[in-house]
Amino acid sequence: MAPRAIITGAAGLIGQYLVNTAPRWAPGWDVQGLSRAHLDLTDRANVERTWQSIKPNAVIHCAALSRTKACEQDPEQARRINVEVTAHLAQLSQNIPFIFLSSGEVFDGKTGWYGETDEPNPINVYGQTKLEAEQAVLQNPEHTVVRIVLTAGTSQNGDRSFVEDMCRAAKAGKDVTLYADEFRCPLPAAVIARAIWELVDCKQPGLYHLGGSERLSRWEIGETLLPWYPELKSRLVKGSVQDHVGSPRPADLSLRCDKIQRLLSFRIPGFREWLAGRPRRGEDVWDYLDGSW
Repeated sequence: MAPRAIITGAAGLIGQYLVNTAPRWAPGWDVQGLSRAHLDLTDRANVERTWQSIKPNAVIHCAALSRTKACEQDPEQARRINVEVTAHLAQLSQNIPFIFLSSGEVFDGKTGWYGETDEPNPINVYGQTKLEAEQAVLQNPEHTVVRIVLTAGTSQNGDRSFVEDMCRAAKAGKDVTLYADEFRCPLPAAVIARAIWELVDCKQPGLYHLGGSERLSRWEIGETLLPWYPELKSRLVKGSVQDHVGSPRPADLSLRCDKIQRLLSFRIPGFREWLAGRPRRGEDVWDYLDGSW
């Protein structure tokens, strides 16, 4: 019987890619994707029954309350979903590999190019809950935390990635303000999915950073997307993080990824490098089919 892997947050962007790419990158696994429609992860008794029924051999925990604004508006809900649920699932998975997807938002963004040994200092509720969840997971030396940043891709409902958010706003006739002094290392969800599946096979638990090899400002990211998304033309507005009003946003969340790169069979691409090799067809641009990386 093939080993079983549970993917939580299977309706989310990365969760969808993990499930959909499993036949290619994890052909030996029987993958069970769990979304909110399948299971309320805050229902502890039902979660425990599900774990006992499926008897997973590995768990990849993607589910989260990840919208920064939503976390600021309801910190208790953010803590319940991001911290308490994660700690519970890690406890249920104490004897099997458990991979938790965290975030670069655990850093304050003052310096950038953060490594795994740099001291976290979250400045918003989302980052704080992710850090607390990390601490719960890493109490088990056989478990793994992967910090990611800005993720591109195409989701089932078209409402999961930052690219989809931008295009939806533009199509609605709204301007999209992008900060020229806010930096990220964006990466397509398909690349993240392949890296996670390889990490499962590596069986080397611990803390890892996973981001694109290129540091770009939000404005540069928007300009890079224009050839693929013409609806963004005339809608992009250059702004500054100094003028930001709302939930606190770290200015520079670029990540050093040397540690995970040493384990992977492919080179982590930069965002512009990835796009340069894609066809200029919107829904296909994020597919990860050629295995060239």
